[in-house]
Amino acid sequence: MPFLTRPPVEVAPLPFDPRSPEGLAARWVQWVAAARVHKNPVADETGEDAADNQPTDLFFLAGSYGERVVRRCVVPAGRELFMPLFNVFLRNPDGPPPAPDREHGSIAVDGAPLEPDWIATPVPFMVSGTRLNGVTGRTKAVPMTTYGLWKLLAPLAPGEHEVHATGGDGYGSAVDVRYQLLVHVPGSVPWV
Repeated sequence: MPFLTRPPVEVAPLPFDPRSPEGLAARWVQWVAAARVHKNPVADETGEDAADNQPTDLFFLAGSYGERVVRRCVVPAGRELFMPLFNVFLRNPDGPPPAPDREHGSIAVDGAPLEPDWIATPVPFMVSGTRLNGVTGRTKAVPMTTYGLWKLLAPLAPGEHEVHATGGDGYGSAVDVRYQLLVHVPGSVPWV
């Protein structure tokens, strides 16, 4: 293997169905951990890194570290979208995630509000990542749990859409992310 080539991050199997709400949240955490430090989807300010390392069965969108962000990206047609409005991941947890307290969030697609879902992983799952990743900070596998407000969106029709998500912990931490999406049918010409 060439010196500058890094092997892909090995994704550990989950202790629950990967398509369940808990499985989707755990997969999202694994997705963020697998991103290289300079390609972290949560720190992405424009959306230019949104398509990196996406699974083939859905498309993950990221929140932020507390700042307002507007991202623009292309999404393949026919893919569900999954994103946090507000979430926390805990390394080496000593018990299950807490119950909802003061967390809050809202999400709208093309201006139409949707109800967010509280999702918490009931047992730890293993997360391996790239060096200095935004989840574990290391390559060695770490047991984690996650909880927060999330939303799974049905596939959007081809064309332009806006997804706007806000959320917070009720103690001052807040997220405000707006995605300008182009749902793209393969073979057609995306934004020019």
